[in-house]
Amino acid sequence: MSYIGELISIGVAFSWTATALLSEFGSKRLGNLTLNVLRMALALLFSLVMFGLVTGSPLPPGASAEAAGWMLLSGLVGYVIGDFCLFQCYIIIGSRYGQLFMTLAPLAAALMAWLTLGQQMTVMSILAMLITLFGIGISVLGRGEHHKVSLKLPLNGVLYAIGAAICQGVGLVLSKIGMDHYEVVADMPEWLVPFSANFYRCVAGIIGFTLLLYFRDGMAPLRDAMHDKKGLSVATSTTIFGPFVGVGFSLMAVQYTAAGIASTLMAMTPIIILLPSYWIFHEKITWRAVLGAVISVIGVSLFFLT
Repeated sequence: MSYIGELISIGVAFSWTATALLSEFGSKRLGNLTLNVLRMALALLFSLVMFGLVTGSPLPPGASAEAAGWMLLSGLVGYVIGDFCLFQCYIIIGSRYGQLFMTLAPLAAALMAWLTLGQQMTVMSILAMLITLFGIGISVLGRGEHHKVSLKLPLNGVLYAIGAAICQGVGLVLSKIGMDHYEVVADMPEWLVPFSANFYRCVAGIIGFTLLLYFRDGMAPLRDAMHDKKGLSVATSTTIFGPFVGVGFSLMAVQYTAAGIASTLMAMTPIIILLPSYWIFHEKITWRAVLGAVISVIGVSLFFLT
């Protein structure tokens, strides 16, 4: 079928939009840390079932000690720190603005790859960064009462969003380093490597989030959440649409079309999320918000199409 890769990529963008909206609702209902503990536990459970069905063993095959170490570090940065910041920014500024700031993740990944892997920064990459920043600026900056330019959002929410984007970009590079040390064992499908690697990221995630929850609020919120049927359904849906289906289909997309095209289409979440945010959370849509989201996505596309 023609354009199957492009269609899958668009589907992934919608999947990640659903994840963002569900995460905002779940974070406000269950709390940031409680939702993330449940999400990591469910992701591990789904992974164990998938490994059992595909390989006959519930544990992920092929990871050397060095690969596992890098993936655990990636999970600490990308999941524990990154998702904590992301879900916190959802509570403060909403998923729509949170996803807009996540377009900074390729910038962070490019800088991290330049520092650690020696990958060169091209003029087009720098231009892409500037365009992305410009698009975000259009959406979140406005005219103030005493200043020509002022921030329209709470500063702490913006800082959480920026922290989330940086951690996602850095975590992505750490994952790449880890997977470079991965060994594809006999009878193991190559597409299973990212899922196996992500298993270790989830292990770091559940340990980190459980410790944060224990020392900040104790385990009472988690026990209460286990009796909240609506909260559990939201946590399950968030896990399925995010790290499970979203990751799986994003990997499938690049098998059928160019990685640059797939990445660009999957980066459309800040645009797709505008209408659902209006319908669900009654967030006002302005021409500045639409223009800023479009410019940011154009900036992201330049990272992959050059």
